[in-house]
Amino acid sequence: MQSATTMKTTDLLRRFLPYYRKYLKTLVFDLFCAALTTVCELALPLIVREITDRALTPAGLETLTAAFVLRIGVLYMLLRVIDAAGNYYMQSVGHIMGSKLETDMRYDLFHHLQQLSFHYFSTTKVGQIMSRITSDLFEVTEFSHHCPEEFLIAGVKIIVSFSVLMHMNIPLTLMMFGVLPFMIYFAARYNRKFRDAFKKRNRQVGEINSQVEDSLLGIRVVKSFANEALEEEKFSQSNQRFLEYKSLSYRYMAEFGTANRVFDGLMYIIIVVAGALLIRKGSLGVGDFTAYLLYANMLLTSIRRIVDYIEQFQRGMTGIERFFEVMDAPSDIVDRPDAKRLTNVRGEVSFDNVGFHYQDDQAQVLHHLNLRVKPGQSVALVGPSGSGKTTLCSLIPRFYDVTEGRILIDGQDIRDLTQKSLREAIGTVQQDVYLFSGTVLENILYGKPGASREDAVEAARLAGAHDFIMALPHGYDTYCGERGVRLSGGQKQRISIARVFLKNPPILILDEATSALDNESEHIVQQSLEKLAKGRTVFTIAHRLTTIRGADVIWVLTDKGVEEMGTHAELISKGGIYASLYRMYTEDR
Repeated sequence: MQSATTMKTTDLLRRFLPYYRKYLKTLVFDLFCAALTTVCELALPLIVREITDRALTPAGLETLTAAFVLRIGVLYMLLRVIDAAGNYYMQSVGHIMGSKLETDMRYDLFHHLQQLSFHYFSTTKVGQIMSRITSDLFEVTEFSHHCPEEFLIAGVKIIVSFSVLMHMNIPLTLMMFGVLPFMIYFAARYNRKFRDAFKKRNRQVGEINSQVEDSLLGIRVVKSFANEALEEEKFSQSNQRFLEYKSLSYRYMAEFGTANRVFDGLMYIIIVVAGALLIRKGSLGVGDFTAYLLYANMLLTSIRRIVDYIEQFQRGMTGIERFFEVMDAPSDIVDRPDAKRLTNVRGEVSFDNVGFHYQDDQAQVLHHLNLRVKPGQSVALVGPSGSGKTTLCSLIPRFYDVTEGRILIDGQDIRDLTQKSLREAIGTVQQDVYLFSGTVLENILYGKPGASREDAVEAARLAGAHDFIMALPHGYDTYCGERGVRLSGGQKQRISIARVFLKNPPILILDEATSALDNESEHIVQQSLEKLAKGRTVFTIAHRLTTIRGADVIWVLTDKGVEEMGTHAELISKGGIYASLYRMYTEDR
């Protein structure tokens, strides 16, 4: 997920600009207000110059009447009112526009994450993803609002000031503006340094998030091993690394800011020394000299704002870059353009010369599998760890795509079907149950969004979960806690079964659904699973071999593929791999 190279600023801006399209009118008016406030500010030196020139000569002093001063005062007051109104729009509506842009990007990022396959999440830390979807995009609000404004304001000030001052004195103007190219060159040199520093800093924020998440979610393991000091040491190292990256960015900012203060001083020295010499020669008026000083102050103030904004600019660009790094992650499981919905599912599943290996590992997990499951048939998969049982079942709902051959449901290649309709037809009960933070009812309704409370209660009854749910403090409205920590393993499993009952899929995958439970809970859950399996095509992965004796067919998988196939009685009488596994299991018990 980490990008090896830094993206070009121009490429990032080109990809970011379309997000302004929805808010183009707001942006245009925001920039108009920015230009308006700048023009109002630029009017002050001209007013001061006019008053100064009139005050320096007897003839001019006579024209400096109360009426003239009042008109100037009213004009300037009008300009300040316009400036205040424009600034209010920029600070309110402009900032809201930035927040809307951030919101749109965050939605797009979340939407894209939902489309990515299991492979992406198995190789990417959740903390890094959280950092990109929250803190990185926070920077975009200020960037998207201030970036156009600051550069427009600076541009208007430079162009207008240059035009006005060239009319006053060409040599002094050229000397004064001759400093700007050096300032721009210096800023360009530091641009990449800033980006690299901020990128490292933001990446380390993601690492801190990942470490905190890992430690807190595993807090029971931490405490059971009394390893709080170890976790604190790991966090301290990560936190210290963040400090180093942040310190580096501040050092760059200090170097850049110091250099610009030198350029500031150089520009003032040029104006003061060269301006004084020109006044002495009579080629520059005192009013013009005053205007030069005021314009120089405005320019340098604007440049200082740009310098201060460089940090914000680079934070924003880093956030945008990290946003596009995720958006560029390919969705390797996609619907074909002509994909159709899976309807009227009977539940026949066929494996036609299926082979599979993971993207980052060329070793074949499955190869040349040719199997057929009849509608309503119950299939059990057994075999040693690593033989591909879970992988085989993960291929049916297209959590991964086969690398060879094809899988068919009711005679249709699953790659010709929409993922949504395919997965709606398949229910999964796993060993590691995940319950969302919310109530028991909300977790059951997750199986069929929009179903009624009565439907959820009936699903819980079928799953054998209703009685224990009603015994909870608030019944179906009891809060489950983070990942269901307030419930036992058996309770969580029965809620997950209720979720699948509510979904009512024609194809069912049971992935070691009882292996983590105690004997009593296993018995209760097994009864629920047997009730759930009736009338469905069922794939059961089991280590507890006593739970699959009633399966219609048992597949024995090894690293060589399906080596044995048959009913429990047939495989026991055969005396092969299954019989050996079953004998070891029952002897251990």
